[in-house]
Amino acid sequence: MSGETWTEATRIDTPLGRAVVGDSLDYMQDLAGESVDLVVTSPPFGLVRKKDYGNQDAADYVDWFRAFGAEFQRILKPQGSLVIDIGGAWNKGRPTRSLYHFRLLIMLCDDFGFHLAQEFYWWNPSKLPTPAEWVNVRRIRVKDAVNSVYWLSPTPWPKATNRRVLQPYSRSMRSLLKTGYRAMRRPSGHDISTKFAKNNGASIPPNLIAIAHTESNAHYQRYCKERGIRPHPARFPAELPEYFVRMLTDEGDFVLDPFGGSCVTGEVCERLNRRWVCVEIVEEYLEGAKGRFERPPARRTARDPDRPENYYRVPRPDILWDGSPTEPLAADGGRKRPAPVSKTAEEGVSGGRGGRRMGPEAD
Repeated sequence: MSGETWTEATRIDTPLGRAVVGDSLDYMQDLAGESVDLVVTSPPFGLVRKKDYGNQDAADYVDWFRAFGAEFQRILKPQGSLVIDIGGAWNKGRPTRSLYHFRLLIMLCDDFGFHLAQEFYWWNPSKLPTPAEWVNVRRIRVKDAVNSVYWLSPTPWPKATNRRVLQPYSRSMRSLLKTGYRAMRRPSGHDISTKFAKNNGASIPPNLIAIAHTESNAHYQRYCKERGIRPHPARFPAELPEYFVRMLTDEGDFVLDPFGGSCVTGEVCERLNRRWVCVEIVEEYLEGAKGRFERPPARRTARDPDRPENYYRVPRPDILWDGSPTEPLAADGGRKRPAPVSKTAEEGVSGGRGGRRMGPEAD
């Protein structure tokens, strides 16, 4: 999968893959052209504040990423795919959003000929209400709980199948299949034919991927703690890379994660019998990642589709709407920071019809 020059940098070695310490640009330059089936990765996001894992400034992000785009274009097979999980950023000192991740997408398509097969959105239901200044203090924005996930390819026709990522039918759909459905044209103009009532066993998922990023790395966390290793602070949940490894590759295909972190992608590929390489520039992160491979990969078993804990609930936006009067909007758009509210006054407001408090996420 790469030249012998990387042997000494290997920190994890399995029959299917390995994790190496180094600069992923250098590593990719040793790979043969059109040799990779899937690049799936979560690069350091372009943030206004520096993180321990070495993120880039949002203003310089696209220029920094350009060299990676060139290598991705060179090493991917024509029917291969590039999947990038990337979070947005807020402009420094202002309640407005950076456009860096949109510029990144346009650059990859315009400059390197990638095609946007589809954009996905990873919704994290457990995301804390941040940024606190705009969401909790001034109350002029809602919490940012979605990452963009771009699926790109050198061709408009990358190999893929959604049959490997199907989801259970909803209760109402199961009822409809049982009682039958009358074919008709909907008011929207869509023609719902008799084929709509065919039971295919499961439904095609939307491009919204709901994964609560709670503690899903218990063994990894324990491994790091027992050995005094600093765990990677920005791991993505295994279900995210697994979704695309399943949908876009076959057994034996080669998957590369050039921003390997704690090697979640490698762990997924071991379970799914794909060849893999993770490249990570911080050696300590791969020392912790060894904990993911010290035992045979657990075989995933299907969950019970009738158990409510296997679903995330999305409230209708109008649940708390009523005819109560509301306080006027700040004429300055929230530019002036509000004065602290005393506990007594806050309790008085929370008891009124127009100011219900709904627990921590309402703060």
